[in-house]
Amino acid sequence: MILLISDLHLQEERPDITRAFLDLLDGRARQAQALYILGDFFEAWIGDDAMTPFQLSICQALRTLANSGTAIYLMHGNRDFLIGQAFCRAAGCTLLADPSVVELDGEPVLLMHGDTLCTRDVGYMKLRRYLRNPLSLWLLRHLPLTLRQKLARKLRSESQTQTRMKNTEIVDVTPEEVPRVMAEHGVRTLVHGHTHRPALHKLLVDGQPARRIVLGDWDRRGWALQVDDQGMQLAPFEFT
Repeated sequence: MILLISDLHLQEERPDITRAFLDLLDGRARQAQALYILGDFFEAWIGDDAMTPFQLSICQALRTLANSGTAIYLMHGNRDFLIGQAFCRAAGCTLLADPSVVELDGEPVLLMHGDTLCTRDVGYMKLRRYLRNPLSLWLLRHLPLTLRQKLARKLRSESQTQTRMKNTEIVDVTPEEVPRVMAEHGVRTLVHGHTHRPALHKLLVDGQPARRIVLGDWDRRGWALQVDDQGMQLAPFEFT
């Protein structure tokens, strides 16, 4: 069994989500061959050197799972793209490039966070290119902690405001971009998060049947894609 999740947005202000995640680690994830976390794992991340006690506790929980034999793969999201190798080493997980092709259920599957599919959101795409530039990343990681905290609050506030103001089509994936990216990577299945719109979409890629599986965000309930002998099942579960 393999599990895929995304968009937990872990933060101290949402202990219900944290409990649900820890329950998953102690339950289904212990039986899994691998756990894939496809971005926005944390609500915010300003550097491995600035881990809070809360974030450290999550790191330790991941390490416990890794030590039990479950492989953990972590992909950057738009909220936590400053997660680095120091965190991954401590947590016992592997940082996964976005995009990546892995074999699931006997076929190559494209994994993405999903934000790069939203090409109609021109303002965001421009900001993303700037922030993900290697020089920008180096500068961000070397800013004083207080400045990083201030910048993170500012970006988070602006992101929330702009998302509310933007047309819903703009913050969703660009329909034409999906088959283009899938054809580029030679896959018939794409799994991503980011849009907070869990669903299974059927489409054609180079004239062949294909599918796009969108992982749900953890807010009122959790979401996980389970891959096992029965295939791929995307299902929600209630917080306890």
